[in-house]
Amino acid sequence: MNPDSVRPAVTELRLSAFKSHRGVTLPLTPLTLLSGESGSGKSSALQAYEILARLGSGESLARAVGEVVGSPAACVPVGARPDEQGRRGFRIGCTVDGPAGAVDLDLAIQAEPELRIVGERLTGGGETLLTTALTDPTRPAVQAAWHTAGATPVTRAPLPDDRLGTSLLPLRVAGKTAGQRLVLAAAEQVVVALRSAFVCDPRPEVMRGVGTRGTGAAGDGGRGADGGGGAGRAPGARGGGRGSGSGAGRGKPVSGAGKAQGPGGTGSVGGAAVAWGARGRRTGGGEAGGWGREAGEPRDEGRLRSACDNLPTVLQRTSLECARRHAVLVAAVREACTGPVEGLRAVPRQAGGAGDGAADAPAAVGRGGSTGTQGVPGAGGAAGVRAVLDRGELGELPVEQLGDGELRFLALALVLLTGPDVLAMDPVGEVPSAHQQMTVMADGMDRCMDRRQARELVSLAVRMTERGHVRLLGTVRDPSVADGLPGVQVLHLEA
Repeated sequence: MNPDSVRPAVTELRLSAFKSHRGVTLPLTPLTLLSGESGSGKSSALQAYEILARLGSGESLARAVGEVVGSPAACVPVGARPDEQGRRGFRIGCTVDGPAGAVDLDLAIQAEPELRIVGERLTGGGETLLTTALTDPTRPAVQAAWHTAGATPVTRAPLPDDRLGTSLLPLRVAGKTAGQRLVLAAAEQVVVALRSAFVCDPRPEVMRGVGTRGTGAAGDGGRGADGGGGAGRAPGARGGGRGSGSGAGRGKPVSGAGKAQGPGGTGSVGGAAVAWGARGRRTGGGEAGGWGREAGEPRDEGRLRSACDNLPTVLQRTSLECARRHAVLVAAVREACTGPVEGLRAVPRQAGGAGDGAADAPAAVGRGGSTGTQGVPGAGGAAGVRAVLDRGELGELPVEQLGDGELRFLALALVLLTGPDVLAMDPVGEVPSAHQQMTVMADGMDRCMDRRQARELVSLAVRMTERGHVRLLGTVRDPSVADGLPGVQVLHLEA
């Protein structure tokens, strides 16, 4: 494995049989936008990616599917009929490019009558590196065979049918032969890429709940304020947040393309083995990949959650940690908001409650990028600070008074300008962040925004993806917001 090669990244998403998609392959560049009419399957594509990402993060299959789509039956292709044993399922996969070359991962998942992974195939370097098959339906296991290229060409052993076998290989493969090392390198590459995903769905109604009442709305439909799944929500109970999307469509490149290239590798294979196998093994799901948390587990207010309900606390942290990027954020917000914007700061909440007047003791200032010393992160959490815009002579405006489009722009811009350490996600800790690429997934990226705001957001995404540390996969209603922007690939899905 060449540590100086490209960072691992998902460069192709395969929807072989998923919801209304059949035989669809979507090439993914550093900045890919999906467009199409309602029902064309834009949201479904992101859901398939999220299921793969959750499985790569160590979540059980039931939790991954339940948190993303609710019922496993919702993933079954439209019109699919059960076989003689009453079984129906779906198939998804991806290609991950990186130091080990192009590695393909494909899954066959049985949704009915029992949810389980009945087939998994990992290929790379011209070899079939891992295959699994369900040989005994009465047992909760599949028979796995992985490449060895030693005295015994293939090693066979059972693996659980509710986990991604690729993520378990470091616990089973010794790495003594060249074949075993190839298996480990490919598995590490896939896991690093999948675990580097962050689903961002800013919800203005939840963000305003934090701004005016000092409390989040965890589990309030959709994803919940706790990130991937919301607090205390059992798999399968899904609210009315993101639409599921449907429709069979073939991805057709409309503009731009290009592979993600950048320096850096994925680090040590051996060191990551324990981390891959240790996550998400607790009964009831647990926090795997930063997607959710156990009931009663304290929330980390300093890491931005999917719904962005704790934006004020995270803004306070980021403004103190990097004045340069905070100044870039202020400049972007200035372009997207109506009226003057001199600065963006987090301030302590007034003791008397959440009034609309100016708060005191700013924690960070805007245009010049200088920072204050009061209101350090952790001093009161989301209930202890609020975010305000400095309007110059017009005074300060609490961000919860912004329009829905302005709030979503602010949250998405903050995500693009930060990294895994600031987001509620769990990338592979044993691999240096410089050797990883974060992938932001934003369904309805331009939702509530006017064309000017949406174009400014895509322009910011172009600048950030050019640096090689972040990728973006989003869906948009109006693909023309990307017209003329370099490095943007728009795939139009047809219903």
